[in-house]
Amino acid sequence: MKDNLFDTLYIDEDIIVISKKAGVLTIQDRYNQEIPNLRQILKEMYGDIFVVHRLDKDTSGAMIFARNAASHKNLNEQMMNNSIKKIYHCIVTGVVQQDSFDIDIPIIHNSTKPNLSLPSARGKASLTKIKVLKRFRIASLLECELVTGRHHQIRVHCATVGHPLFIDPDYGKQSEFFLSSIKRKYHLNKNEVEKPIMNRVSLHSKSIAFNHPKNSLPLFFDANYPKDFSALLNILTKYSQIYK
Repeated sequence: MKDNLFDTLYIDEDIIVISKKAGVLTIQDRYNQEIPNLRQILKEMYGDIFVVHRLDKDTSGAMIFARNAASHKNLNEQMMNNSIKKIYHCIVTGVVQQDSFDIDIPIIHNSTKPNLSLPSARGKASLTKIKVLKRFRIASLLECELVTGRHHQIRVHCATVGHPLFIDPDYGKQSEFFLSSIKRKYHLNKNEVEKPIMNRVSLHSKSIAFNHPKNSLPLFFDANYPKDFSALLNILTKYSQIYK
């Protein structure tokens, strides 16, 4: 089971870089400690594990963990200095017209919904750099450089500028996507039930770049798209003509 929760991209005595599968917790759930989480799994496999940053449960992709206190301290300093470059890919609703732009909107925790966040002038400074990679008739594929790391930053920023994630039950309009919603003359065989192409947020941590905490050598790791993300892109390419 553990092998199904992540892929190891790199490991040495100081760090572990993985590609997390969607649906996996980074740290222990506060209410149910029996749910598997990456920190505990990696600790059982390799000994001491220090969390450098987190990915939400339904977000897939590249992550770093430190294996000792010195590496953890160094990576935290790189994180605070914005020296770690984190690139995410996401599929958002609608056609994003600008090829590239910055979203510089402060974010604050939602006091009425503690698990969510809001754009607010009273919030913490938040910066996401956006670049359009591909346009479809009903959606766009974006590259997002996460300069700061606020809670739900990309999801909040994209929704605030009018392009929520294509699948996002909290900040968008749909929690899953079915082929029947886009393919004409779609039909099911008798007694067949349609399964969603994707049923989690359409967000993937594509790559991460940083300096090794011990020898300062530059490192870069790229995490391939998971099957559901690739499938959604293939469906959009086939049935939602690329916008020109």
